Amino acid sequence: MRVVVAGGSGFLGSHVCEALLNRGDEVVCLDNFITGDKRNVAQLVTQEGFTLIEHDVVEPVAVEGSVDAVMNLASPASPKDYLAMPIETLDVGSSGTRQLLDLARRHDARFFMASTSEVYGDPLVHPQPEAYWGHVNPIGERSVYDEAKRFSEALTMAYRRVYDTDTRIVRIFNTYGPRMQVDDGRVVSNFIVQALRGDPLTIYGDGSQTRSFCYVADEVRGFLALLDSDEPGPINIGNPVEFTMLELADLVIELTGSQAGISHRPLPNDDPQQRQPDISMARERLGWEPEVALREGLGLTIPYFAEQLSA
Repeated sequence: MRVVVAGGSGFLGSHVCEALLNRGDEVVCLDNFITGDKRNVAQLVTQEGFTLIEHDVVEPVAVEGSVDAVMNLASPASPKDYLAMPIETLDVGSSGTRQLLDLARRHDARFFMASTSEVYGDPLVHPQPEAYWGHVNPIGERSVYDEAKRFSEALTMAYRRVYDTDTRIVRIFNTYGPRMQVDDGRVVSNFIVQALRGDPLTIYGDGSQTRSFCYVADEVRGFLALLDSDEPGPINIGNPVEFTMLELADLVIELTGSQAGISHRPLPNDDPQQRQPDISMARERLGWEPEVALREGLGLTIPYFAEQLSA
């Protein structure tokens, strides 16, 4: 296939581009580099079948030649970024998604929407199945990301119903791995960087809140399984093994040998207390489930951050 990957120089997007190329697809990577990094795709630029285009998908998107699939991973995704760029985040979730849907429609291509577990908000149902509608504060600080993704899902389904666009929606749960930003602002990168720098690990609240962490290789494998399937979604792709923040901190401290301990701070507004995917649908319909345990995934991720910090 020839696949357009919007947000392709970001953490997840760059791994998607690499996986597509490795299986023989051609890739057109679009990015405006607001949060993406050209270094993430530097090793791909010289490969046959890879094209890198600097472009803001909020503006009309034109791609020469055939297009078989459009994958929308264009959005600030870390709290640090979307809280600093609230309007841009809402723009890319609305106007950007529509521009990419129009691109897919013009080429009669499959459209893949990368949504998020944040559409479930601070859930009242646990674990979260795809049928759960969520518990989101529509005017809170985090709403700029939550509602942008919820609108993206609604727009994707509207194109499916009105124009018969061949669509896929994935809901991503806390993914981690190499190529995350050092100052990403998400808990795995925060803990690793703090531990490597010898700083206390910052835990918000008492640390009893939970997340479920999926290693990037597992996440991308789930993406491609959904892309290649006939399932429209939404489908949760994440690791259902749940950890408290204290458990994660203890594991990072153990693996890095940090002696700095833990520092507690007040819990941010609208921070979800629990997050765990129900992946029954992914298992049954895609034959997918994660393979990399958290200890193993952290062992693959910590050296990347150590290299970045030393550089």
